[in-house]
Amino acid sequence: MLRNPDLSWPALAGFSRSMARLLEAGVEIRKSLQTSAKQSGDKRLAPAVERLKSGISGGASLAEAVRSQQPLFPELYCALVDVGEQTGHLPEVFESLAKYYEDRLLMQRDFRSSAAWPVIQLIAAIGIIGLLIFILGILPPAGKDGRPFDVTGLGLAGTSGALTWLAGWAAVAAGLILLWKYSRNSFAGQQMLDPWLIQIPVLGTCLQSFAIARFAWCFALTQKAGMSIRPSLDCSLQAAGNGAFLAAGPGIWRAVSGGETLTDALSRSGLFTTEFLQIVATAEESGTVPEQLDRLSRLFHDEARRSMTRLTKALSGLVWFLTAGLIVYFIFRIAMIYVGILNDAVGMAG
Repeated sequence: MLRNPDLSWPALAGFSRSMARLLEAGVEIRKSLQTSAKQSGDKRLAPAVERLKSGISGGASLAEAVRSQQPLFPELYCALVDVGEQTGHLPEVFESLAKYYEDRLLMQRDFRSSAAWPVIQLIAAIGIIGLLIFILGILPPAGKDGRPFDVTGLGLAGTSGALTWLAGWAAVAAGLILLWKYSRNSFAGQQMLDPWLIQIPVLGTCLQSFAIARFAWCFALTQKAGMSIRPSLDCSLQAAGNGAFLAAGPGIWRAVSGGETLTDALSRSGLFTTEFLQIVATAEESGTVPEQLDRLSRLFHDEARRSMTRLTKALSGLVWFLTAGLIVYFIFRIAMIYVGILNDAVGMAG
Protein backbone atom coordinates (compact mmCIF):
# COMPACT_ATOMS: atom_id res chain seq x y z
CA MET A 1 0.00 0.00 0.00
CA LEU A 2 2.06 2.92 -1.32
CA ARG A 3 -0.68 5.50 -1.77
CA ASN A 4 -2.31 6.87 1.35
CA PRO A 5 -5.99 5.84 1.23
CA ASP A 6 -6.95 8.80 3.42
CA LEU A 7 -7.76 12.21 2.04
CA SER A 8 -4.69 14.43 1.99
CA TRP A 9 -3.86 16.53 5.03
CA PRO A 10 -4.43 19.83 3.15
CA ALA A 11 -7.86 18.55 2.08
CA LEU A 12 -8.84 17.51 5.60
CA ALA A 13 -7.51 20.75 7.09
CA GLY A 14 -9.31 23.01 4.61
CA PHE A 15 -12.54 21.03 4.80
CA SER A 16 -12.52 21.04 8.61
CA ARG A 17 -11.74 24.74 8.83
CA SER A 18 -14.60 25.62 6.50
CA MET A 19 -17.03 23.32 8.32
CA ALA A 20 -16.12 24.91 11.65
CA ARG A 21 -16.83 28.41 10.36
CA LEU A 22 -20.08 27.54 8.61
CA LEU A 23 -21.52 25.48 11.45
CA GLU A 24 -20.56 28.14 13.96
CA ALA A 25 -22.50 30.65 11.83
CA GLY A 26 -25.56 28.36 11.88
CA VAL A 27 -25.46 27.22 8.25
CA GLU A 28 -27.45 24.02 7.59
CA ILE A 29 -25.28 20.87 7.60
CA ARG A 30 -25.77 19.89 3.93
CA LYS A 31 -25.10 23.43 2.70
CA SER A 32 -22.01 23.53 4.90
CA LEU A 33 -20.78 20.27 3.37
CA GLN A 34 -21.38 21.48 -0.18
CA THR A 35 -19.50 24.73 0.42
CA SER A 36 -16.65 23.08 2.35
CA ALA A 37 -16.05 20.54 -0.42
CA LYS A 38 -14.79 23.38 -2.60
CA GLN A 39 -11.95 24.14 -0.19
CA SER A 40 -9.64 21.43 -1.49
CA GLY A 41 -7.62 20.39 -4.48
CA ASP A 42 -8.04 16.70 -3.61
CA LYS A 43 -10.34 15.37 -6.33
CA ARG A 44 -11.62 12.62 -4.04
CA LEU A 45 -13.23 15.05 -1.58
CA ALA A 46 -16.10 16.40 -3.71
CA PRO A 47 -17.56 12.95 -4.61
CA ALA A 48 -17.16 11.86 -0.98
CA VAL A 49 -19.05 14.92 0.24
CA GLU A 50 -21.86 14.23 -2.25
CA ARG A 51 -22.17 10.78 -0.71
CA LEU A 52 -22.21 12.37 2.74
CA LYS A 53 -25.08 14.63 1.71
CA SER A 54 -26.99 11.67 0.26
CA GLY A 55 -26.51 9.69 3.45
CA ILE A 56 -27.74 12.56 5.62
CA SER A 57 -30.75 13.07 3.34
CA GLY A 58 -31.49 9.38 3.79
CA GLY A 59 -31.65 9.75 7.56
CA ALA A 60 -28.07 9.01 8.62
CA SER A 61 -26.26 11.17 11.13
CA LEU A 62 -23.17 13.09 10.06
CA ALA A 63 -20.96 10.71 12.02
CA GLU A 64 -22.55 7.67 10.34
CA ALA A 65 -22.20 9.26 6.91
CA VAL A 66 -18.55 10.16 7.51
CA ARG A 67 -17.74 6.68 8.79
CA SER A 68 -19.33 5.17 5.67
CA GLN A 69 -16.67 6.95 3.62
CA GLN A 70 -13.73 5.24 5.24
CA PRO A 71 -10.87 4.98 4.46
CA LEU A 72 -11.11 8.44 2.88
CA PHE A 73 -11.82 9.83 6.34
CA PRO A 74 -9.45 8.25 8.88
CA GLU A 75 -10.73 6.56 12.02
CA LEU A 76 -9.60 9.44 14.22
CA TYR A 77 -11.62 11.87 12.13
CA CYS A 78 -14.74 9.68 12.29
CA ALA A 79 -14.48 9.21 16.05
CA LEU A 80 -14.10 12.91 16.80
CA VAL A 81 -16.97 13.89 14.50
CA ASP A 82 -19.08 11.34 16.37
CA VAL A 83 -18.09 12.93 19.70
CA GLY A 84 -18.84 16.42 18.40
CA GLU A 85 -22.24 15.41 17.11
CA GLN A 86 -23.25 13.62 20.30
CA THR A 87 -22.19 16.51 22.53
CA GLY A 88 -23.38 19.35 20.31
CA HIS A 89 -19.85 20.69 19.81
CA LEU A 90 -19.33 20.02 16.10
CA PRO A 91 -17.91 23.49 15.32
CA GLU A 92 -15.33 23.14 18.10
CA VAL A 93 -14.41 19.61 16.98
CA PHE A 94 -13.96 20.67 13.35
CA GLU A 95 -11.84 23.62 14.54
CA SER A 96 -9.64 21.24 16.53
CA LEU A 97 -9.33 18.86 13.58
CA ALA A 98 -8.34 21.75 11.32
CA LYS A 99 -5.60 22.78 13.78
CA TYR A 100 -4.45 19.17 14.06
CA TYR A 101 -3.94 18.68 10.33
CA GLU A 102 -2.56 22.19 9.82
CA ASP A 103 0.00 21.50 12.53
CA ARG A 104 1.04 18.23 10.90
CA LEU A 105 1.40 20.00 7.56
CA LEU A 106 3.52 22.75 9.12
CA MET A 107 5.74 20.19 10.81
CA GLN A 108 6.18 18.31 7.53
CA ARG A 109 7.04 21.49 5.62
CA ASP A 110 9.48 22.66 8.27
CA PHE A 111 11.31 19.35 8.23
CA ARG A 112 11.50 19.21 4.46
CA SER A 113 12.76 22.78 4.32
CA SER A 114 15.40 22.12 6.99
CA ALA A 115 16.53 18.83 5.46
CA ALA A 116 16.68 20.13 1.88
CA TRP A 117 20.20 21.62 2.04
CA PRO A 118 21.93 18.55 3.55
CA VAL A 119 20.21 16.32 0.99
CA ILE A 120 21.34 18.63 -1.84
CA GLN A 121 24.90 18.41 -0.53
CA LEU A 122 24.80 14.63 -0.54
CA ILE A 123 23.34 14.50 -4.06
CA ALA A 124 26.04 16.92 -5.25
CA ALA A 125 28.79 14.76 -3.72
CA ILE A 126 27.40 11.62 -5.38
CA GLY A 127 27.17 13.46 -8.71
CA ILE A 128 30.74 14.77 -8.47
CA ILE A 129 32.06 11.29 -7.75
CA GLY A 130 30.10 9.97 -10.74
CA LEU A 131 31.72 12.65 -12.90
CA LEU A 132 35.14 11.71 -11.51
CA ILE A 133 34.53 8.05 -12.38
CA PHE A 134 33.60 9.07 -15.93
CA ILE A 135 36.61 11.38 -16.45
CA LEU A 136 39.19 8.99 -15.03
CA GLY A 137 37.70 6.19 -17.07
CA ILE A 138 38.21 7.96 -20.40
CA LEU A 139 41.80 9.00 -19.65
CA PRO A 140 44.55 6.83 -21.20
CA PRO A 141 45.44 3.94 -18.85
CA ALA A 142 48.60 4.74 -16.90
CA GLY A 143 49.27 1.36 -15.29
CA LYS A 144 51.16 -1.48 -16.89
CA ASP A 145 48.02 -3.66 -16.80
CA GLY A 146 46.38 -1.30 -19.30
CA ARG A 147 43.20 -0.96 -17.25
CA PRO A 148 41.51 2.40 -16.67
CA PHE A 149 41.59 4.13 -13.27
CA ASP A 150 39.25 2.44 -10.79
CA VAL A 151 38.89 5.21 -8.26
CA THR A 152 36.09 3.47 -6.30
CA GLY A 153 37.74 0.09 -5.94
CA LEU A 154 34.45 -1.41 -7.15
CA GLY A 155 35.46 -1.97 -10.76
CA LEU A 156 33.63 1.16 -11.96
CA ALA A 157 35.19 3.19 -14.75
CA GLY A 158 34.14 5.29 -17.71
CA THR A 159 30.58 5.89 -18.86
CA SER A 160 29.22 2.52 -17.77
CA GLY A 161 30.88 2.85 -14.37
CA ALA A 162 29.46 6.32 -13.78
CA LEU A 163 25.97 5.18 -14.79
CA THR A 164 26.23 2.14 -12.50
CA TRP A 165 27.34 4.36 -9.61
CA LEU A 166 24.43 6.78 -10.11
CA ALA A 167 21.90 3.99 -10.72
CA GLY A 168 22.98 2.26 -7.51
CA TRP A 169 22.40 5.36 -5.41
CA ALA A 170 19.09 5.99 -7.21
CA ALA A 171 17.99 2.45 -6.32
CA VAL A 172 18.92 3.00 -2.67
CA ALA A 173 16.95 6.27 -2.60
CA ALA A 174 13.94 4.65 -4.28
CA GLY A 175 14.03 1.77 -1.80
CA LEU A 176 14.11 4.14 1.17
CA ILE A 177 11.22 6.18 -0.24
CA LEU A 178 9.11 3.06 -0.86
CA LEU A 179 9.87 1.77 2.66
CA TRP A 180 8.88 5.13 4.14
CA LYS A 181 5.63 5.29 2.16
CA TYR A 182 4.74 1.75 3.18
CA SER A 183 5.46 2.51 6.82
CA ARG A 184 3.35 5.69 6.76
CA ASN A 185 0.37 4.32 4.83
CA SER A 186 -0.20 1.01 6.58
CA PHE A 187 -0.69 -0.03 10.18
CA ALA A 188 1.65 -3.01 9.72
CA GLY A 189 4.33 -0.74 8.29
CA GLN A 190 4.06 1.69 11.20
CA GLN A 191 4.30 -1.13 13.72
CA MET A 192 7.37 -2.47 11.92
CA LEU A 193 9.36 0.75 11.59
CA ASP A 194 8.29 3.21 14.30
CA PRO A 195 9.38 1.18 17.37
CA TRP A 196 12.84 1.04 15.80
CA LEU A 197 12.93 4.72 14.79
CA ILE A 198 11.88 5.90 18.24
CA GLN A 199 15.01 4.29 19.71
CA ILE A 200 17.40 6.34 17.55
CA PRO A 201 19.02 9.25 19.45
CA VAL A 202 17.73 12.72 18.48
CA LEU A 203 15.30 11.32 15.88
CA GLY A 204 13.52 9.22 18.51
CA THR A 205 13.20 12.18 20.88
CA CYS A 206 11.64 14.26 18.11
CA LEU A 207 9.15 11.54 17.13
CA GLN A 208 8.29 10.83 20.76
CA SER A 209 7.66 14.48 21.59
CA PHE A 210 5.34 14.98 18.62
CA ALA A 211 3.48 11.75 19.41
CA ILE A 212 3.01 12.69 23.08
CA ALA A 213 1.85 16.19 22.12
CA ARG A 214 -0.81 14.79 19.76
CA PHE A 215 -1.85 12.12 22.28
CA ALA A 216 -2.31 14.73 25.01
CA TRP A 217 -4.25 17.05 22.67
CA CYS A 218 -6.70 14.32 21.62
CA PHE A 219 -7.15 12.86 25.09
CA ALA A 220 -7.92 16.31 26.52
CA LEU A 221 -10.38 17.02 23.69
CA THR A 222 -12.24 13.71 23.99
CA GLN A 223 -12.37 13.81 27.78
CA LYS A 224 -13.72 17.35 27.79
CA ALA A 225 -16.37 16.19 25.30
CA GLY A 226 -17.43 13.40 27.67
CA MET A 227 -16.11 10.39 25.71
CA SER A 228 -15.62 7.23 27.80
CA ILE A 229 -12.09 6.12 28.60
CA ARG A 230 -11.70 3.22 26.10
CA PRO A 231 -12.59 5.09 22.90
CA SER A 232 -10.80 8.16 24.25
CA LEU A 233 -7.57 6.17 24.61
CA ASP A 234 -8.03 4.58 21.17
CA CYS A 235 -8.55 7.97 19.52
CA SER A 236 -5.60 9.50 21.33
CA LEU A 237 -3.22 6.70 20.40
CA GLN A 238 -4.34 7.01 16.76
CA ALA A 239 -3.84 10.77 16.94
CA ALA A 240 -0.25 10.18 18.10
CA GLY A 241 0.44 9.06 14.53
CA ASN A 242 3.15 6.62 15.60
CA GLY A 243 3.13 2.84 15.22
CA ALA A 244 4.82 2.29 18.58
CA PHE A 245 1.97 4.10 20.36
CA LEU A 246 -0.69 2.24 18.37
CA ALA A 247 0.90 -1.10 19.20
CA ALA A 248 0.93 -0.20 22.91
CA GLY A 249 -2.84 0.43 22.95
CA PRO A 250 -4.04 -3.07 23.99
CA GLY A 251 -1.54 -3.23 26.85
CA ILE A 252 -2.50 0.22 28.13
CA TRP A 253 -6.19 -0.68 28.07
CA ARG A 254 -5.61 -3.99 29.87
CA ALA A 255 -3.85 -2.12 32.64
CA VAL A 256 -6.58 0.52 32.92
CA SER A 257 -9.40 -2.03 32.84
CA GLY A 258 -7.53 -4.06 35.46
CA GLY A 259 -7.81 -1.18 37.91
CA GLU A 260 -4.48 0.60 37.43
CA THR A 261 -4.31 4.37 37.26
CA LEU A 262 -3.87 6.07 33.89
CA THR A 263 -0.36 7.09 34.95
CA ASP A 264 0.68 3.50 35.71
CA ALA A 265 -0.92 2.19 32.51
CA LEU A 266 0.90 4.74 30.37
CA SER A 267 4.13 4.10 32.24
CA ARG A 268 3.99 0.38 31.39
CA SER A 269 4.24 1.21 27.68
CA GLY A 270 7.68 2.81 28.14
CA LEU A 271 6.75 5.48 25.58
CA PHE A 272 5.99 8.45 27.83
CA THR A 273 8.58 10.64 29.51
CA THR A 274 8.97 10.85 33.28
CA GLU A 275 7.98 14.52 33.22
CA PHE A 276 4.75 13.75 31.37
CA LEU A 277 3.85 10.88 33.73
CA GLN A 278 4.51 12.94 36.86
CA ILE A 279 2.20 15.71 35.66
CA VAL A 280 -0.50 13.19 34.70
CA ALA A 281 -0.22 11.60 38.16
CA THR A 282 -0.70 15.00 39.82
CA ALA A 283 -3.63 15.74 37.51
CA GLU A 284 -5.29 12.43 38.40
CA GLU A 285 -5.04 13.25 42.08
CA SER A 286 -6.56 16.71 41.56
CA GLY A 287 -9.15 15.62 38.98
CA THR A 288 -7.81 17.96 36.28
CA VAL A 289 -6.53 15.46 33.70
CA PRO A 290 -8.13 17.07 30.60
CA GLU A 291 -6.93 20.57 31.54
CA GLN A 292 -3.39 19.42 32.33
CA LEU A 293 -3.12 17.33 29.17
CA ASP A 294 -4.30 20.27 27.10
CA ARG A 295 -1.44 22.29 28.59
CA LEU A 296 1.01 19.42 28.16
CA SER A 297 0.14 19.09 24.48
CA ARG A 298 1.40 22.63 23.89
CA LEU A 299 4.53 22.11 26.00
CA PHE A 300 5.50 18.91 24.21
CA HIS A 301 4.70 20.46 20.84
CA ASP A 302 7.26 23.18 21.59
CA GLU A 303 9.74 20.54 22.77
CA ALA A 304 9.17 18.58 19.56
CA ARG A 305 10.01 21.62 17.46
CA ARG A 306 13.23 22.11 19.40
CA SER A 307 13.99 18.43 18.88
CA MET A 308 13.37 18.81 15.16
CA THR A 309 15.90 21.67 15.05
CA ARG A 310 18.45 19.42 16.75
CA LEU A 311 17.55 16.59 14.36
CA THR A 312 18.14 18.81 11.35
CA LYS A 313 21.54 19.87 12.69
CA ALA A 314 22.45 16.25 13.36
CA LEU A 315 21.33 15.27 9.84
CA SER A 316 23.40 18.09 8.36
CA GLY A 317 26.43 16.98 10.37
CA LEU A 318 25.94 13.36 9.26
CA VAL A 319 25.80 14.42 5.60
CA TRP A 320 28.94 16.51 6.01
CA PHE A 321 30.66 13.53 7.65
CA LEU A 322 29.61 11.17 4.84
CA THR A 323 30.65 13.66 2.17
CA ALA A 324 34.03 14.29 3.82
CA GLY A 325 34.52 10.53 4.25
CA LEU A 326 33.83 9.91 0.56
CA ILE A 327 36.22 12.68 -0.48
CA VAL A 328 39.00 11.43 1.81
CA TYR A 329 38.50 7.88 0.56
CA PHE A 330 38.75 8.86 -3.09
CA ILE A 331 41.76 11.10 -2.49
CA PHE A 332 43.44 8.14 -0.82
CA ARG A 333 42.47 5.85 -3.69
CA ILE A 334 43.84 8.24 -6.31
CA ALA A 335 47.04 8.69 -4.31
CA MET A 336 47.55 4.93 -4.06
CA ILE A 337 46.93 4.53 -7.78
CA TYR A 338 49.66 7.06 -8.59
CA VAL A 339 52.02 5.53 -6.04
CA GLY A 340 51.51 2.21 -7.83
CA ILE A 341 52.24 3.89 -11.19
CA LEU A 342 55.45 5.43 -9.81
CA ASN A 343 56.56 2.11 -8.35
CA ASP A 344 55.96 0.44 -11.71
CA ALA A 345 57.97 3.16 -13.46
CA VAL A 346 60.86 2.78 -11.00
CA GLY A 347 60.78 -0.98 -11.43
CA MET A 348 60.89 -0.68 -15.21
CA ALA A 349 63.74 1.82 -15.04
CA GLY A 350 65.68 -0.49 -12.74
